[in-house]
Amino acid sequence: MVTIIEVYDFGVMVINGKKYTSDLIIAPGKIVENWWRVEGHSLCLKDLEEVLDEKFEYLVVGTGYYGLMKVKREVYEEMGKRGVKILAKPTREAVNEFNKLVKEGRSVVGAFHLTC
Repeated sequence: MVTIIEVYDFGVMVINGKKYTSDLIIAPGKIVENWWRVEGHSLCLKDLEEVLDEKFEYLVVGTGYYGLMKVKREVYEEMGKRGVKILAKPTREAVNEFNKLVKEGRSVVGAFHLTC
């Protein structure tokens, strides 16, 4: 099943007709709802535990409507070891990147902060 994000606005995302109102991770074949990070506005490796066993080419990080969430160095280091490219952008831009990569047939994991 190809997962395309249909709508994103502050605090809301619609995927395959279903509305989500909390942060989430989208991986090939699954969506992790109500995703919460250890440090709130930072993304650390522990926050990605549910998808670390997956094989993927890209990790697209939606850093929030205003781009306030930061990706910790440990995430960049680990993804680099795995050959995974990280694209971290404000969530609206990240949604566009995620959809583009999915449509190209790339293996993508998206981690999206929906607010701030």
